Amino acid sequence: MFPCFNIVYLFFFLANSFIYPVAPAPAPVPPPPPTSHIIILGSVYCDVCYHNTFSKHSYFLSGVDVHVQCRLKASSARTTEEISFSVNRTTDRYGMYKVDIPSVDGVDCTHVAAIQSFCQASLMASSVSGCNFPSRRSNDSTEITVKSKQNNIMCTYTLGALSYKPSSRNVSLCGNEKRLDDDEWENSPYVFTWPPNPPSN
Repeated sequence: MFPCFNIVYLFFFLANSFIYPVAPAPAPVPPPPPTSHIIILGSVYCDVCYHNTFSKHSYFLSGVDVHVQCRLKASSARTTEEISFSVNRTTDRYGMYKVDIPSVDGVDCTHVAAIQSFCQASLMASSVSGCNFPSRRSNDSTEITVKSKQNNIMCTYTLGALSYKPSSRNVSLCGNEKRLDDDEWENSPYVFTWPPNPPSN
């Protein structure tokens, strides 16, 4: 009796398996590609005393036109993509300009190994006739802030400050303070300090 019962049970089990096949396990869903929110900041000032840095006589320049070019290289296991863009910006009343890129799909700007970023700014036109000779200071990008909010990644980059100079150095205003050339600036002990407002006419 028992062997017969087992055969009947096995028959019904096999029949149900063909009618209702066991579904395979679902394939794992890959995570969505990262989306980065990138902000680029920069500033322009007047280097009154030819210091190649801020001095007590320096001031920010508003209304200056700046050209910004960036290349973002996002690398993954399958592909390498380059994203390029070029924009013009004008400095505000504080001498600052900003490029806001709210959504860059497939780029995780927090991973140095996954992304190589390069941005460069160049001066287009000065708004002040008495300070309109461009400096030769480097203006490559430097990452200063990284913020991550779940799937929305925010990175803020700052570009090296750009500057204009007067056509000649005002000795009566600047005195005999030592003037730094571009090579000396790289090894100088100067630190960043906010300059005063432009002198009133």
